[in-house]
Amino acid sequence: MAESGVGSVGLGFIGVGRMGGRMARRLLSAGYGLTIYDTTGDAVAPLAALGARPVDSPAAVASAADIVLASLPTPPVVEAVALGPRGVIEGQRARIFVDMSTTGATYAKRIAEGLCAKGIVAVDAPVSGGITGAERGTLAVMVSCPEETFSTVKPVLDCIGKVFFVGRQPGQGQTMKLLNNLLSATAMAISSEAVVMGVKAGLDPQQIVDVINSGSGRNSATQDKIPRCVIPRTFDFGFAVGLLNKDIRLCLQEADALGVPMVVGSAVRQMLSIVTASEGPEADMTEMVKPVEKWAGVRVGE
Repeated sequence: MAESGVGSVGLGFIGVGRMGGRMARRLLSAGYGLTIYDTTGDAVAPLAALGARPVDSPAAVASAADIVLASLPTPPVVEAVALGPRGVIEGQRARIFVDMSTTGATYAKRIAEGLCAKGIVAVDAPVSGGITGAERGTLAVMVSCPEETFSTVKPVLDCIGKVFFVGRQPGQGQTMKLLNNLLSATAMAISSEAVVMGVKAGLDPQQIVDVINSGSGRNSATQDKIPRCVIPRTFDFGFAVGLLNKDIRLCLQEADALGVPMVVGSAVRQMLSIVTASEGPEADMTEMVKPVEKWAGVRVGE
């Protein structure tokens, strides 16, 4: 099979849903041969049509590929895929496992220790940038692993986005991702309150964000999420509030273990719990504005 960047090294991808499927598609477009696994046939079929080879377990992926990438929803799922029955650890070929999920440092260290016993190096490589970034190949990829391993995986990850080498220890990439998501969630939460307050006072929501973005209050929510997803009421940023709630919970747990106070972070976690309960865990993260709208009795945008 013809592959670019890493010569004859085989690639595998586990978890080819909304994010993973788009990343896998970019690897195929770059000329890589790809062995794939997902529990959902509908996710596998489009990639198989492009030349990816479906198999029936993570172990089968790890028996066909030298480098296995994974994009999965929760830490327990990542652990099961890596270390469980028919998991990557039971494969016969893989020597590098690249986790692009968000698991937190504790799980990352546990998975790295388990795989190390089989001679497999675990690479933290969580990503940020949402579905749009995955589609365009503009994700921020936060990598921690041994330097010699980084030189091997970087050509692959370059197809997916901008790669940052953040450390050598298991879990450091995960910590970086949690910091990013903490700030992203906080920006969305407080910006929702600010814009709803402005609308309640009679201000135009588009002008609110235009003014804020020209001043010192600008942030990722006012620059992108609110004008693109909230004001037109599309709520299609592409990241579920239930997953964001999970990420902030992991961040607060890690902060507590490090002895770092999270006063504002705790309030954001409470807000996410409210949104998850009122709008459902599959709601888009930009729907964080909806409970604030309901409490205030106004609606932002169309």
